[in-house]
Amino acid sequence: MSRITKAGLALLVVALLLTAGLALAQQEDRFGPLKRFSQVLDLVETNYVKNVTRQELIDGAIVGMLQQLDPHSSFLTKEDFKEMQVSTSGEFSGIGIEISVENGRITVISPIDDTPADKAGLKAGDILVEIEGQSTQDMSLMDAVQRIRGPKGKPVSLTVVHKGSNKPEKYRIVRDAIPIISVKGTEIDPGYLLVRITRFNENTTVELRDVVANHTKSGKALKGIILDMRNNPGGLLDQAVSVSNFFLPKGRIVTIKGKRDEQRKDFDAKKAAGVESNIPLTVLINAGSASASEIVAGALQDNKRALLVGDKTFGKGSVQTVIPLNDGSGIKLTTALYYTPSGRSIQAEGIEPDFKVPLQDGDKEKDLFAQGHQVRERDLSRHLDNLARKKQSDGSDPKVKIKELLDKDNQLKLALELIKYAPVASAAE
Repeated sequence: MSRITKAGLALLVVALLLTAGLALAQQEDRFGPLKRFSQVLDLVETNYVKNVTRQELIDGAIVGMLQQLDPHSSFLTKEDFKEMQVSTSGEFSGIGIEISVENGRITVISPIDDTPADKAGLKAGDILVEIEGQSTQDMSLMDAVQRIRGPKGKPVSLTVVHKGSNKPEKYRIVRDAIPIISVKGTEIDPGYLLVRITRFNENTTVELRDVVANHTKSGKALKGIILDMRNNPGGLLDQAVSVSNFFLPKGRIVTIKGKRDEQRKDFDAKKAAGVESNIPLTVLINAGSASASEIVAGALQDNKRALLVGDKTFGKGSVQTVIPLNDGSGIKLTTALYYTPSGRSIQAEGIEPDFKVPLQDGDKEKDLFAQGHQVRERDLSRHLDNLARKKQSDGSDPKVKIKELLDKDNQLKLALELIKYAPVASAAE
């Protein structure tokens, strides 16, 4: 063997040894934290003052790991996983409130229309201090949901602190079946339909089509639609896309971008029969409009399909994927960010309306949405950085109800004026 060959072989052996050593060092670095975790696990099992099972400790560790990522990633027990499936279809038994964890406190995002919570007077921004006499301090969101929900007809006791008040108030609210009806329609002026979308569940697009179809089947003209997504906390991505498609004949709706390039997915409008692409449209949004409702608002705004009226949205521009685990539990993990058709990410930023009009209704949840006190995505601890409800009176005359509604809702009143005198419809195809 020549000297050159021997030297090359020696260099190859040295290179292989260095590579093996580097790989071993990287492996040791990877398993080092797991060794530390195992050490802490053993210490707690051996020395903690109370008996705890290894399963409890592991579940608690998983909960803590996901909670440290962002406000929307979480561990789902078997019961939680079932609740997650219920929340997107059918109905559930509870009091009817959307809640979130803000600075370690269980906070009401929005009461659902015409539910026990709504009728009892709970408002957006209320802090739930106790549930059934138990403090909610450091209580997980799913634990709070489990405690609030229960059999129909059985009451639940809540201690609530209203926004701007230091005095806790006690409520005893009887649970009821909460139908997940996400779309309601009301003619607020001849030919002008107010469509309220309260959430995005698996039936939202079907319900939207039904509301519009029922109006036109009655023989009434359809001159314009006001899409009200105020206090809509979001829901299913596919429904946000299909609702957008209902109003868009063409164009980009939303883009999803994950950690890897192959995770990118573009959603485009597809022309379909019955799509209301030529009806003038305005959209109502506010600080309670989040996630899926922001996808719709951003798509309609960027495609110049509608004018947005109200206040800046919540700013939840992240996508959560629910991943089932082998034992029936699961995790809800933030896996991507979404971008509007123009390429903007609204994560922790929100969508600005074309006409920014603070609500002047004194009966509204002004404690949460008053200017300067909005609770949005950026206010939540560990949020990811950027990479309307309306009550009508019990009067029997529908015209009186509509007049009272418009008198109390300056945002809706402006939206109606815009759609009548400055209509926006889709561009010619």
